[in-house]
Amino acid sequence: MQSLVDFLSAKVVSESSIFEHLKCNEVEANILQYLAQKYMEGEDDMLILGLLQDLYGIEKYEFLQYLEQIKNLLELGWLHQQSFTPIKISEVTPLELLNTSIALSPSFLKLLQYGTLESDLPDIKPYADHLEYLQDQFFRIELYQKMSEIRQNVHEHSLGIDRVQNKLNLLEKRIEERVEQTSEKLVLDKFFKQKKMDLKEQVIFIALLREEYSATDASLREMNTLIELISLDEYDRIKNRSLLEDGANLINEGIIDYEEMLNPFGGISRAFFIVDDILQSIIHPQKNKKVRRLKLNALIDEQDIFELIEPETSLEDVVLSEKTQLTLETLMKQVDKTVVSRLVEWGVKDKKSGIDARIIFYGAAGTGKTMTAYSLAKSLKRQVLAFDCSKILSMYVGESEKNVRKIFDSFYDLCEKTKSEPILLLNEADQFLGARSSGNITGSDQMHNQMQNIFLEQIENFKGMLIATTNLLENIDKAFSRRFNYKIEFKKPDEKQRVELWKLMLPTAAPYADDVDTKELAKYSLTGGQISLIVKNTAYKVAVMDEPLFSLEDFTDEIKREKDANFDSEKMMGFLKK
Repeated sequence: MQSLVDFLSAKVVSESSIFEHLKCNEVEANILQYLAQKYMEGEDDMLILGLLQDLYGIEKYEFLQYLEQIKNLLELGWLHQQSFTPIKISEVTPLELLNTSIALSPSFLKLLQYGTLESDLPDIKPYADHLEYLQDQFFRIELYQKMSEIRQNVHEHSLGIDRVQNKLNLLEKRIEERVEQTSEKLVLDKFFKQKKMDLKEQVIFIALLREEYSATDASLREMNTLIELISLDEYDRIKNRSLLEDGANLINEGIIDYEEMLNPFGGISRAFFIVDDILQSIIHPQKNKKVRRLKLNALIDEQDIFELIEPETSLEDVVLSEKTQLTLETLMKQVDKTVVSRLVEWGVKDKKSGIDARIIFYGAAGTGKTMTAYSLAKSLKRQVLAFDCSKILSMYVGESEKNVRKIFDSFYDLCEKTKSEPILLLNEADQFLGARSSGNITGSDQMHNQMQNIFLEQIENFKGMLIATTNLLENIDKAFSRRFNYKIEFKKPDEKQRVELWKLMLPTAAPYADDVDTKELAKYSLTGGQISLIVKNTAYKVAVMDEPLFSLEDFTDEIKREKDANFDSEKMMGFLKK
């Protein structure tokens, strides 16, 4: 505490031992000395007006000229505001600070106690182990975070950021010197050199690694936060986005990846993470286990069960009823990492398990069930393995029960080989989900019941995300109904929704007669799939005319033909907003 006593009792404050560390003038140091003396008397904070009046009197308002010094001390980080709504120092005039309460900052109190800013820097000696090296690297990220915070609250060229930058430079130099003195190769340092990662890529990687160790709320995983960490100004932020966009070195090399999530404002945000193989090689270097990760599309051609779907549309692109949209948004929120972390903490969810959800989409044909399943997968950044349940009997005559289990076993096998988590989509699942036969049953009924029992067992124990689609919810066996976490209904669109669908599906570049009115067309009760089919058929009809022109009669003729032909069974994967 000698530096504290020295500073408090100094008659000429510029002669105190800590003055050289303050990087301020003598007037500003005198203000700090006065606040330190008040602090020792039990006063934690002071109103700036009262502080300046105490020091410089109130005659002719001379004290006002010292407001600039107060602002400088706030920018340096030696003072901080005592307010529930702190103001951004870089954006205020000194006069606006007059009635603000201030106090000595933790950084200044630490300087008073230790007499130096380097008290928390590591000694220059060889690293004892890999964890000691990581500790220094994580401290490095803390300093980057502090610099980022200062840049967002004060002038970026202020002495406050210079002070933190100087400390960061000293730390990075000490890390380098300690690595040179360490005879044993350090895993992370070796990894950086092998991958030829530059300084900014290293900072991004260490920040993500720190999140894995600290088990925080993933505050450093978000794209903009990581970019802010390594950027000095707006130009730098724009330039550094390339480090985290598709095609970036860290992503192309399979070092990091990201998940896209719906944020509370309806947009899509990216949360980054270290790829599991890389993470394990850093955290558990002694295991040295090589895992060869295959791509799904490299294996899908070797089997005849699933169709691999790479979704092209997200939930934002699909027209849905308000209730269905709300349910899906709720589902998206429940698979968010923060929510999952809470469930693990409460003991509701296994920490090692991924996203578990068994969902059933039910409703009339053409209402967008399959397309919505694809779009949900896109929003979750997942691929889809789709299976048409109506083919199970025709594909595997005599072995249906055996091959129901094969569907799920093959799915798990593909997930394991590729280390991925695709969504399993079971289309036309009616025959599996329907009520089981009872009473006097035939051999065929018995086989069907056995097949359903196996299907029920597999759904009960399913790990991952499964979506089943069906047209007939009322026929579903109650035992199956209980196994699904989410039951989402797809209703036929009402008149208001049909107006929107007609507007979206009519070709924008086509010529129309004056009588074509979407409100008039929307009076006909049609599904989105039917509207799409009618628009397409009408377009073919009009395109062959010598003078093509869409008329209301052209559309109504196709509508009547569609209804008379009873094409409700026509399958339509969905309908898009654009």
